[in-house]
Amino acid sequence: MSKRGKVWLAVSGLVITEDGRWLVVKKSYGGLKGKWSLPAGFVNEGETIDQAVRREVLEETGIETEMKGVLGIRSGVIRDEISDNMVIFLLAPMHENITLQETELSEAAFLQPETILKDENASVLIRHLLDAVPSSLLTLDTSVNPGNHFGYTAYHVYLPENRN
Repeated sequence: MSKRGKVWLAVSGLVITEDGRWLVVKKSYGGLKGKWSLPAGFVNEGETIDQAVRREVLEETGIETEMKGVLGIRSGVIRDEISDNMVIFLLAPMHENITLQETELSEAAFLQPETILKDENASVLIRHLLDAVPSSLLTLDTSVNPGNHFGYTAYHVYLPENRN
């Protein structure tokens, strides 16, 4: 816990193929061990959340992705002290050649949502997302600049995609 402190920022990527299959993984440790879940991990120093999710998906599965937008945010408090926050992104795969990161994962696959739903090892979040997708997205707006006086080396804003 000391590495991340008491405020955690994580990212997760829902990667969907053109024919509707989802990239799901089974962790080999922790609370999601043996459960189908999404590739996920923590944001590192010096990176934006969108850079982090693309890195995490690539590290865990070898899949390079294209950013589609933000699907949602999951936020919770662990044992009344740790703020645990996750931004969930929608991504498209640039290929489907999975290279499993065997230190963290026991399995990874592109599966049809119906197949995942029938599997008793689907995580709670996966089951919830199955009901929520498709939905409107927050998409990257690169035209926003808060001003050079803040010293940002990267500044990414996600806003509703269908705004005037």
